[in-house]
Amino acid sequence: MKSVYLDSAATTQVREEVINDIKDVLLNNYGNPSSTHAFGRSSKTIIETARKAIAKTLNALPQEIIFTSGGTEADNMILRCAVRDGGVKTIITSAIEHHAVLHTVEELEKEYGITVKYVKLQACGTPDYDDLEHLLADNSEKTLVSLMHVNNEIGNILDIEKVAKMCKDNEALFHSDTVQSIGHFEWDVQQVPIDFMTAAAHKFHGPKGIGFAYIRKDSNLKPLIFGGSQERGYRAGTEAVHNIKGLETAFKLAYENLEEERAYVQELKDYFTSQLEAAIPEVKFNGNCHNKVKSTYTLINACLPMSPEKALTLPFQLDLKGIACSKGSACQSGSGKGSHVLDQILSEEDKQKPSIRFSFSKFNTKDEIDYVVNVLKEFVEN
Repeated sequence: MKSVYLDSAATTQVREEVINDIKDVLLNNYGNPSSTHAFGRSSKTIIETARKAIAKTLNALPQEIIFTSGGTEADNMILRCAVRDGGVKTIITSAIEHHAVLHTVEELEKEYGITVKYVKLQACGTPDYDDLEHLLADNSEKTLVSLMHVNNEIGNILDIEKVAKMCKDNEALFHSDTVQSIGHFEWDVQQVPIDFMTAAAHKFHGPKGIGFAYIRKDSNLKPLIFGGSQERGYRAGTEAVHNIKGLETAFKLAYENLEEERAYVQELKDYFTSQLEAAIPEVKFNGNCHNKVKSTYTLINACLPMSPEKALTLPFQLDLKGIACSKGSACQSGSGKGSHVLDQILSEEDKQKPSIRFSFSKFNTKDEIDYVVNVLKEFVEN
């Protein structure tokens, strides 16, 4: 049976160079980074070298990069500490954020009695910038805006510069879940006045279980996890040195090869879109994912014309054919619930049809896309 992986928005295949570097650290750099002997100092050097490399690419300060277990922990750390330590009384977000943000905000509302406001959405799913401006201007309490840069389900790109300027003009803090964009888009935190960002290595061909938070200096946040003084005191616990090295290698390779790989993946997405439209003329594309300028080059979210009864079996049938893709966010796919993102933007009619996210990487080929399109065409017609 043919095997095709088109679910890179959920997690990516790890680069061979990353695996080799992780193995080397596990074999040769096993000292505790907090130890003062040579073994410990060797491990500490690996961590600080990675921190400096990431900071340099983002045009940040090394002390502004805090290693975490991934994007969910980083989002939780930033949002909770901003309320607990930073005096934030109001959070403005949207209904289509990742649940790492939405569920955290909901808990903060219960625990601390903060005010949560949800910015209106345009028909395509992008936040309404005029409404955001109104919410910011109408607020007198210390405010944090949390809006993701690239939506993980429909691929919409937020105008990050516009939102950052609006927040700065209104003296609000700005946090963005950038898990789907770090490693895929260039960043300069000096040009974009953003206060907090998050990243996960497994979204750009690195290992799972490692990521980082960007926390702008002088943010006055305190630790979320207490114990030792690791990670500038922000996050206690012995660091996963091998994973941090894997993160660094994946991060550096992502940006060294960004233009070439972005062009290749964009070509794959364009090819998939055109072939799918030719094979299934009634297909629809959700959000802005069909727009080259307003969506990421890494994914497409397609609404397929079929009955609700037939739609129920589609994910199972694709899996039987060896095709890996997502009907929604992989973080919640086991729950059986529909996509909270699509629920906000689709018509009642289209909600009854299957919407599938296909996401691409440098490891995919046009032959794989031909196979997937043919499988979809056959299933729709039969």
